[in-house]
Order: sequence, then C-alpha cells, then structure tokens
Amino acid sequence: MEYIKIKFGSDFDAVSSGFEKSIEDMFRSINPIFTLCDRAWNPQMDIYETQEEIVIRAEIAGVNKEDLEVEINSKAVRIHGKRSEMSRNENATYLLAEIQYGCFERILFMPSPIDPEIVSASYLNGFLQIRLAKLPTNIVHKIPITDE
Repeated sequence: MEYIKIKFGSDFDAVSSGFEKSIEDMFRSINPIFTLCDRAWNPQMDIYETQEEIVIRAEIAGVNKEDLEVEINSKAVRIHGKRSEMSRNENATYLLAEIQYGCFERILFMPSPIDPEIVSASYLNGFLQIRLAKLPTNIVHKIPITDE
C-alpha cells in the first residue's frame, strides 16, 4: 500500500504575501509562463465540515502521489506538489491549451482547531481527500485555587 506523505508541524514556511500574489496574478494574465515563485497553479478545492470533522477535497488530476505532500498543524493544512507536463505533439497546432502544469501550493486555515493526530488522506480518480478531526471546544477544565 502506498501512502501520501503527511508532515506535522507548528508553523509553515513563509506564506506568499497578498501583494506578491497580486503582482504575480497581474503578470500571469499577460503571460502565463511568468511567476514570481515556484507556484504555477492553484488546484480547485472544496472544504466542508460536520460536527466531528473537516473534510478537504482537492482536484489534482495528473499529479502522482509521489509528487504530493500534505503538512498539517492544529490551525492549517498545506498541500503542495507538482504536475509534470505531458509531452506535446511538435507537428500539431494547439487551438486551446488550458491545462496548467508545474508546482502548486495551497495553505488552508481551518475554521476551528483540528487534532493533528487524527488525520486520513486518500487519492482516487484525481481527487485528494483529507479528513481532519476537530478538537472538542466545549471541554471545561477546572482550575484549583490555592492559598499562597
């Protein structure tokens, strides 16, 4: 059985600033080859939650599991990987070329704390699904009061 690599951590590497992303998007609209960072495309994702868990579903068709990595902490999930470009026919004139290739990265901040010890990930038919257990928020801790 092959596994998707999941790392646990307390903080992620520097996240691209909104300003850098705006400039990159502006230049990418002029020429899709131009990027300021390694990220070349953003896969589409769905996130939903139930009372017990948060589920992330990412559309990443064509990405090999070996080129995919998921990192989590109690506040966020980072999904990054690479989709290799398929060989092009040199004798053909492309009328449409919309499929994006290269590296991607998504950092998703969770709406409630998650338990990084209870996580599962699966990859089927081009969809990555990550299930994250929520930490209970209604637990009350009684604090003893002592005389000093």
